[in-house]
Amino acid sequence: MPVFTYTIRDQTGQPRTGTQESVSAAAVAEALRKQGLLVLTVEASDDPNAGGDIPYDPRLLLRVRSVDVELALRQIAVMLRSGLTLLVALKTAADNADRPRLRQILLSISKRIEDGSSFADAMAEHPVFNRLVIQLVRVGEATGFLESVLVRSAEALERRRMLRSQVLSAAGYPAVTFVGAIGVAVFMVVKVVPQLAEFLKVMGRDLPPSTQVLVDLANWFKMNGVLTGALTIAALVGCVLVYLMPRGRLACDTLLLRLPVIGKIVRVAGTALFARAFAVLIGSGVTVLEALRTVEDVVRNRMLNEIIVSAQQRVFGGGGLAEALARQHGFMPLLSHMVAVGEAAGTLDEILNEVALFYETQLAWQIKRLTALMEPTIIVVVGGVVGYVYISFFLALYSIAGYR
Repeated sequence: MPVFTYTIRDQTGQPRTGTQESVSAAAVAEALRKQGLLVLTVEASDDPNAGGDIPYDPRLLLRVRSVDVELALRQIAVMLRSGLTLLVALKTAADNADRPRLRQILLSISKRIEDGSSFADAMAEHPVFNRLVIQLVRVGEATGFLESVLVRSAEALERRRMLRSQVLSAAGYPAVTFVGAIGVAVFMVVKVVPQLAEFLKVMGRDLPPSTQVLVDLANWFKMNGVLTGALTIAALVGCVLVYLMPRGRLACDTLLLRLPVIGKIVRVAGTALFARAFAVLIGSGVTVLEALRTVEDVVRNRMLNEIIVSAQQRVFGGGGLAEALARQHGFMPLLSHMVAVGEAAGTLDEILNEVALFYETQLAWQIKRLTALMEPTIIVVVGGVVGYVYISFFLALYSIAGYR
């Protein structure tokens, strides 16, 4: 049966859209008028999936990115501000979603709301929305400021994404450069140099000492390469399994925070993320205890999680938040000092926003400094390895030239 999309105004004058199966557009309009609704438009649906089985779409395998969720939340907030209902905003955002999976999620949320669920509870059924967003939406529904909390949610997700991007970019550039250079060197050692050595052997020439070292290394890899590769893979799998265990993850994250340079970057990033998310929750009217429970899921480092859990217990027992956050090798020391000031002055959200801004600036500076320090180190190490291989290669070529 054909599916038609309609636009109507309900008894309160609010515009609504929906779909309905019927034999004709006139039948849809007549059925809607009998319900006391003002029919604006009735058109045949151009959605090939409406009213029928949804064919498999390979794009459904694409995960929903944080930036997709941010854009959807901002779109819904704009439409709510313009006077549209939440259901209309959700369906419109679904129509404009780039990822089919996000479109399905938004339509599922709208269907759950039509069935009587709250917006926050419907969102909680989908892992793409983290606990921070769900908690803010629940507060927005209770206070009537849903549009503003959706904007805050999108901003919090954006800042979290930017922090993660900065940390990953700090490690990505040197890693790619190092792997690429070492890959070229290994190819020369395993493939090119042995062929050149065989050619020199046929001609009765001795290999230069540096080239002989590379040949011996290549021969060792040929004899023990499979075993070495198997042991390396086993070690990596073992590390992953240990990391997936709660105690192993805690130990790894604790060690990560204690590393000389990387550790400080992780601590600064965690402090900025905690301060920003906590400030958004407190500023939206969430209690301190519930905000701590929510931020616990936002901060990924298990050691920092332990500090947050300890802070929950301390606050629940009537203690202060600042003392609970002041743990060595945890959050940056300034956080606990500023929280103490905010608790005393009653402006905790404003203070935390300032702390978040400060550490976000510090993070950008730390990453820039790390990159500046790593570039010459990579040049020296990689240049030394690759240079040794190339020098050995050309010495072998000169040996051939000298023979001739």
